Amino acid sequence: MKSLKARRILANALIYLLLIVLSVIWLSPIVWLVLQSFAGNGVAARAAFIPTSWTFDNYINLFVDNGGAIDAMFPTWFLNTLIVAILTCIISTLFVLLTSYALSRFRFKARGIFMKANLIIGMFPGFLSMIIMYWVMSQIFHLQGSYWSLVILYSAGSGAGFYISKGFFDTISKSIDEAAMIDGATRNQIFWNIILPLAKPIVVYTVLTSFMSPWGDYITSSYIIGLQNPSQWTVAIGLYQMISNNDFIMSYYTQFAAGAVCVAIPTTLLFIFLQKYYVSGVTGGAVKG
Repeated sequence: MKSLKARRILANALIYLLLIVLSVIWLSPIVWLVLQSFAGNGVAARAAFIPTSWTFDNYINLFVDNGGAIDAMFPTWFLNTLIVAILTCIISTLFVLLTSYALSRFRFKARGIFMKANLIIGMFPGFLSMIIMYWVMSQIFHLQGSYWSLVILYSAGSGAGFYISKGFFDTISKSIDEAAMIDGATRNQIFWNIILPLAKPIVVYTVLTSFMSPWGDYITSSYIIGLQNPSQWTVAIGLYQMISNNDFIMSYYTQFAAGAVCVAIPTTLLFIFLQKYYVSGVTGGAVKG
């Protein structure tokens, strides 16, 4: 018995040691970024994990025009990103939930083919289509260089990400729909008044994922918007430009760190307050359907 207890204690100690090491590895970049955002010695702060001097000016300078090329542009970038993320979140959430419910409840001839084709297409990275997306935005919609084009691009194909939501809807008994239809409810009323309240976890999960995608995207936004008009940039483009060349990095390195912290705050708060629903939405949707 003592030998078994000793082995259990040793196993637990090794597991906790491994978790501590992984936590340190995972948290170190975040802690370093926060410390750099308060560094008072500019780009020289990169040489030390803990800054030798401290200041809050890095955050203040994000909102103050000091005569630089991109000074005081951070609020504009933040607002642009917030508009894109919120609109995309609303549109994408509706597309995903409606598509998921339809594929979960209805049976039609092209259903299986559609789901298989969507699965195959999803295996290809999205940036393969950026050339045609750029052409469509510039030649058809004439929105190249505007952040409004990002709303269209992020929302247009969002319905293809229906698999987890569909899996969650599959767990809701169809007898609920049938009982509501017997009472005279339409499909529209069933979806909005009965199914969605029961599917709160997957709704929250869809909202979070739909918000996160445009919030931190750089590749698509930089390609579609370009670098000609800083007033249309998102925060990802703006922050990257702060450290994209030697002239900027000398002036904006610590401001870049402060901006990165500011960008992380909204998503961090969302996950903290909605974590319970997010986890239950993922686990509830991970079923065979």
